[in-house]
Amino acid sequence: MPLSKTIKINVTIQEANMFGLGVTELIIILVIIVVLFGASKLPKIGKGIGEAITNFKKSTSEMTTVNETQRITSDETANRKRTKTG
Repeated sequence: MPLSKTIKINVTIQEANMFGLGVTELIIILVIIVVLFGASKLPKIGKGIGEAITNFKKSTSEMTTVNETQRITSDETANRKRTKTG
């Protein structure tokens, strides 16, 4: 009996809300941000947040690369030790 790998995804509007906030709440938060910072500063704030996210992704990617390099180096060292003793 073959197993089916079909996954059914049922997403309701309530489940699709970001962080448990509805559309109304998100609009209210956006209006408050516009009132506090002003419409002219929003692009600068958005740019700053975008750069922060980019830097975060870049640093996590570099950490993964460093970890992979260390793992490969330690594997090569272990292989060399085995070939010398074996």
